Amino acid sequence: MPSSALVTLAQWLAGEFENTAQSQEQPAWFVHLRLWHRPLPWRVDGNLALFAEQANVLYLDQPYRQRILVLQETASPDQLRVQYFAVPSPEQVRGAGANPALLQALDPAALEYLPGCELLVTYTPDTYTAKPPAGAKCCFQYNGETRQVVLGFQAYSSRYLSYDRGVDPQTGQALWGAIMGAYDFQKYRDFATELPLT
Repeated sequence: MPSSALVTLAQWLAGEFENTAQSQEQPAWFVHLRLWHRPLPWRVDGNLALFAEQANVLYLDQPYRQRILVLQETASPDQLRVQYFAVPSPEQVRGAGANPALLQALDPAALEYLPGCELLVTYTPDTYTAKPPAGAKCCFQYNGETRQVVLGFQAYSSRYLSYDRGVDPQTGQALWGAIMGAYDFQKYRDFATELPLT
C-alpha cells in the first residue's frame, strides 16, 4: 500500500491544468498551455503512474510531450521519487489526456525507462517540491537527435509549477520551456478518482 504522502502527491498531480492567468499577464514569455496528468488504470511495477501530455490551447488536437511519471517510495520516509518513462509509440496514445480510453493501447511492459530522468521529491503539508538528483542528466532520442530536458516541479492541491526546460546537450543553453521561470498551472479538472488505489 502506498504511503499517504505518495497518495496525496498522486491526487494533487492528477488533473487537467492551464496557465491562463500567467499567459494573459506575460504573453511574450508564456504560451497558453493545457497540461494533462491522467492516471494510468494499472500500476507500473506496483507503483501509481500518470500519463502526461500538453498542448497549446489554440491547437488542443495536437498534444505533445507524451510521457509517463511513475511515483515511487524511497528508503527515506520524508522523500519520494518520480521516474520518467517514454511511450514507445506516442502517436497511439496522443490525445489520451482528454480521452483516457486511448491508454488501453499502452503495454506496461513496453514503457521505455529513461536513465537520469528522475526527480527526488520532498514535501511539507501544503507543497511537494521535485528536483533532479545532483549530476542527473535526462537525455533521450527524438527524431534521431539527442535531446536533453532539465526536469522539476512544485505541486499544490490545485496548482502545479513546471520548471521543465529543454537544453542543448552540448552547450547547456535553454531552448524551450521554463526559461523565464516556472509555468504556473491551475487545476481545472480533477482526475484523482481514476487512481487505482485498491
